[in-house]
Amino acid sequence: MARPEPRELDVIGKKNVTPNMLRITLGGAGLAGFPENQTSAYIKLRLPDAQSGRDVVRTYTVRTHNPDTIDVDFALHEDCGPATLWALNAQPGDMIMVGGPGPRKLVHEGADWYLLVGDMTALPAISGNLELMPETARGTAVIEVTDEADIQELQKPRHLNIEWVVNPHPGHNSDLLVERVKNLPWQDGNPSVWAACEFSSMRKLRDYFRGERGLDSSNLYISSYWKAGSNEDNHKIAKREDATAAA
Repeated sequence: MARPEPRELDVIGKKNVTPNMLRITLGGAGLAGFPENQTSAYIKLRLPDAQSGRDVVRTYTVRTHNPDTIDVDFALHEDCGPATLWALNAQPGDMIMVGGPGPRKLVHEGADWYLLVGDMTALPAISGNLELMPETARGTAVIEVTDEADIQELQKPRHLNIEWVVNPHPGHNSDLLVERVKNLPWQDGNPSVWAACEFSSMRKLRDYFRGERGLDSSNLYISSYWKAGSNEDNHKIAKREDATAAA
């Protein structure tokens, strides 16, 4: 199936959700024909890169899909890449080329309980997952943020708890998130685990979920969304090499 051509979208609005999470609202005539119900799907942003002098593509999550707009949340951090720089400087009326959407990565349905794990780069996808889950779902979400002020009030099933981990230096203290997950009581029944975070944390969590908990692709989705010290292009190479080694 051929990928849809990138579309030109307008910047409609911009606001800080929390001090380190910036939301850009995109819409305009270019959104016509965008598939329905794409909250938590991924899109590809084509962005100028001053360092290389060429356009680059960066992957982001549709935080919310409204009738005439989509919201895209950008986790702000000390090392600003092309996407963060673009978001910080974006103003209503600016335009950007957007590819996709790609498939939504959702928790596996029908589990007895759920565990969602991620850092601020995965927070939009986790938020979308929580909103789409049945109200009867139970379990835990463990979310790492840069500062206590970045803790959000999220819509979620009544019996699903959220535990927040504060890490002022994401990508460097990778064990903070991992150890919090390992210290959770493992519930009875069939789980569905969804996890996305920095590369080194992902590998430690994958070893734990597969090696100690015996999970596989039928009840585990795990991915790295970024790699400390690497841009997205180098991160993709590392992911491919890691996937081959782990197979």
